Amino acid sequence: MESDISTKELDLLINNWHQAASNANFDGYFNLMTDDFVFLGTAPGERWDKNQFITFSKPYFDKGKAWDFKPSNRIWKIEKNIAWFDENLDTWMKGCRGSGIIKKVKGKWKIIYYNLTVLIENEKIKEFIQLRER
Repeated sequence: MESDISTKELDLLINNWHQAASNANFDGYFNLMTDDFVFLGTAPGERWDKNQFITFSKPYFDKGKAWDFKPSNRIWKIEKNIAWFDENLDTWMKGCRGSGIIKKVKGKWKIIYYNLTVLIENEKIKEFIQLRER
């Protein structure tokens, strides 16, 4: 059953999350996550729980420059107290895609999972494979 929650509230949450990283607002960024949050980054070994992600991220935030992701084309699926989405991202890595899951915890929406991927066109995949094998 579809929820009647407006995607505006959810978009605001994710937009604020991205903006907090762009502004190097450590508390604003990490307070929007659940305690059991998981982040999948673009490199093979980048699977972090919240504490691991904090350890990785803190030096960037401390320097006043984390990352700046500009989202577009976000699509939501919402059911009761959980929602998931995917979005296109303009980043320093060029085109990326993020997908995530948020859930309602004690009446507030929180991010529980985020997966960042670099996009690569199918016709370029053989070159990409060769580059990775070097």
